[in-house]
Amino acid sequence: MKSNEIKAMTDADLAKKLQELKSELFNLRFRHASGQLENPLSIRSCKRDIARVNTEIRARSAK
Repeated sequence: MKSNEIKAMTDADLAKKLQELKSELFNLRFRHASGQLENPLSIRSCKRDIARVNTEIRARSAK
């Protein structure tokens, strides 16, 4: 997910996307622990997307 895509989202969309990403991260961790995850790097990209969304939420609240 690109940062300019995140900046174009509304506050409600950001909150919804954050919840989706957190549930996706949970599922990825669960699949990794059970040995069913094919690409372990997807966990890293999901964490980075969560960080990008959190950064944008924080930047908007500081304004």
